[in-house]
This record gives sequence, structure tokens and C-alpha cells, in this order.
Amino acid sequence: MSNKLVLITGGSRGLGKSMALHLAAHGADVIITYRSKRQEADDVVQQLRQAGVKGAALQLDVGQHQTFPAFVDALRQLLAAEWQRDSIDHLVNNAGIGHYVLFEETTEAQFDELMAIHFKGPYFLTQRLLPHIAKGGSILNISSGLARFTMPGSGTYAAMKGAMEVLTRYQAKELGARGIRVNVLAPGAIETDFGGGRVRDNKEINSAVAAQTALGRAGLPDDIGGAVAVLLSDEAGWINGQRIEASGGMFL
Repeated sequence: MSNKLVLITGGSRGLGKSMALHLAAHGADVIITYRSKRQEADDVVQQLRQAGVKGAALQLDVGQHQTFPAFVDALRQLLAAEWQRDSIDHLVNNAGIGHYVLFEETTEAQFDELMAIHFKGPYFLTQRLLPHIAKGGSILNISSGLARFTMPGSGTYAAMKGAMEVLTRYQAKELGARGIRVNVLAPGAIETDFGGGRVRDNKEINSAVAAQTALGRAGLPDDIGGAVAVLLSDEAGWINGQRIEASGGMFL
């Protein structure tokens, strides 16, 4: 992936950070976004540069759609100044938050927040960025295994991810004329700080996940970072409009 440029939303920690570092190991330059923790983002950028590629970080809250025009302007300025170009090759819609509340207890405010971050955000951010995605590039949306299997308390979150999975197929169909392919990656349960670190820090949850996974353990961030590097590679150039689950075989 040498000379390729990837934009990852929510790339300062967890899965996004792993994605960025795996892409860097394959020679790609990476721009990450962060919502509030600038130091974490700067640390990732430093690791990217230590890997021998160019990296940068921009602030973005994907739930604040009114900020998207200013973000795109900042991206354009960064691309011109640091890369002497006006486009990226790949977009990864990764940023998100956890939500573990039963359907009957979920409030309208919680629903609206999840909608803003997990569906409306990537929907309109991608729309804004389309003029700046190079012909022959790709978009990778991030879903969840929870859109296939069910775990009580995750229904609202999973419904937003399900919407992204349907949208992915339409994006692939409509953007194919530009040579832009669109896929969606659905991670299973991963040991990160997502959702308060439930899978990583709660031994009971971790063991339950492992017991329901064919490969016998919960996932690790590098399991997803590596999958993203593969899906954005030229070797995966004929994979389009697909949902790929990276869960180690959960609930088979």
C-alpha cells in the first residue's frame, strides 16, 4: 500500500489505532481523527512516523454534523500542505461509542446520540468527502457482529450498524462508476476500552465470549487492524459491496 493515503475516523485508540498501525506497516500514510483526546492522537501520529510513513491527526466529532464543512476544509488544507494532493485513497468510518441498555429502557436522547454517531454521521461525512476520494479508492464502513447475532442490551446500537450494512451495498452500487468500492467489516467482541472495557476487563464476559467463539478466545485489536489492511489492499480489489465478519467464528 505504498503511497496510499487512508483517513480513519476515531483512530486515536482501540481498533482505529490498530488499523492505523497495521496500514503503516504496509506502507500507507494515515490521517486519523480524534474527538477530544489530542495527546492520544499525537502519540499515534508519532508511532506512524516511527514506522516510516507520514501521519497526521484532525479533531472531529462525528456526532456533530454541523462541523463537517469545517472539517473538510481542514482536511483539504492538510492534504495540500503535507501531501501536495487533493484526495485520499481510502476512508474508514470507524468512530463510535458503546451502548448497553435494554430496548424498553432506552431513552430518546440515547437513541438520537447513537443515530447521530453511528448512522447519520458516517452517512453525511462520507457524502461530504466523496469529492476527495480518489478514483479507484475505497470506503470501509465498520459494523458489528451484533448486527447478525443478538445480545440483550445491544439492540439500539446493532440497529444502527444494520442500517450501515444496508447503506454499504447501495454505496457500492452507486459509486462503482467512479471505481470506488465499498465494504463493511463487522468485528466480533474485541478486548479494547470500548464500552468501558467490558470484554477486556470483565473475566466473566471474556470467558463467555471465548466459549461462543470457534477459535476459543475473544478478539484482539490486531485481529481487526490486520483485516482492515487486507481489505484496503490492491489484492482485495475485487471485493465490493460485501459484509465481512471478523469474529473468530462467534455464534456459528
